[in-house]
Amino acid sequence: MISSDVIRGYNDTMILSLLLNEPSYGYEISKRIRELTEEKYIMKETTLYSAFKRLETNGFIDAFAGAETNGKPRTYYRITEAGKNYYKDKCEEWEITQEVIEKFIVKENNNEYNKKLS
Repeated sequence: MISSDVIRGYNDTMILSLLLNEPSYGYEISKRIRELTEEKYIMKETTLYSAFKRLETNGFIDAFAGAETNGKPRTYYRITEAGKNYYKDKCEEWEITQEVIEKFIVKENNNEYNKKLS
């Protein structure tokens, strides 16, 4: 399981990624994140809905009522053009972040790994 602290800055990116192809709702997005990460990351409900609120406030997603479930309309979310641009920026940021962090990761099959961790 991955620490939520490690990935916190990319929760929005994961959500937006799942909204690129079609609108969706909270439970389905949460389920997809769990499936795609092979349960290595499970986004808490409070984290998910805080992200929805932040993304909507910033104009990156729109919320709309969908089909009723148990007498109450389900809230769906769709990505906006601003959200697509933000997603693109976050992907570029991730590339740089990954490049920087990789400089400090010593691979297990590397002799340096064995020297440093012995």
